[in-house]
Amino acid sequence: MATQAPLETGGFGYFDHDADIGVEGWGPSPEAAFVSAARATFALVTDPEGVRPLERIGVEFEEPDVEMALVRWLNLLLGHAADRGLVLGRFALARDGASWRGEAWGEPWREGLERGTGVKGATLTALSVSQSRGRWSARCVVDV
Repeated sequence: MATQAPLETGGFGYFDHDADIGVEGWGPSPEAAFVSAARATFALVTDPEGVRPLERIGVEFEEPDVEMALVRWLNLLLGHAADRGLVLGRFALARDGASWRGEAWGEPWREGLERGTGVKGATLTALSVSQSRGRWSARCVVDV
């Protein structure tokens, strides 16, 4: 049975890394933690609260390794956003075994969106997806 992470679940933060930026998302499930990690990644680019959900991006992929799935999820979102000239602010993700299906919503860059740090991609550095005390954490370093 597929599990669905709601649009706004969990939280996110950052951790120190020498050259790039560590992102971490957390929530009650791996999917919710991934949604929060996506939010953390795109919050580096601009404030997600100011992003209007005008356009939808859909992503699907197969990945049995949950840690590698985090990197694939983030890199697919970053790639699609770059290809379409979008900034993203809302995310959802569902998983059925090794099959992942996600969505993100955003809009083209416009005046009024403050540009932050450009994110090139998610890396394997400090990659971790774990559960502790009922809370899932998903973290990695993103190349800026």
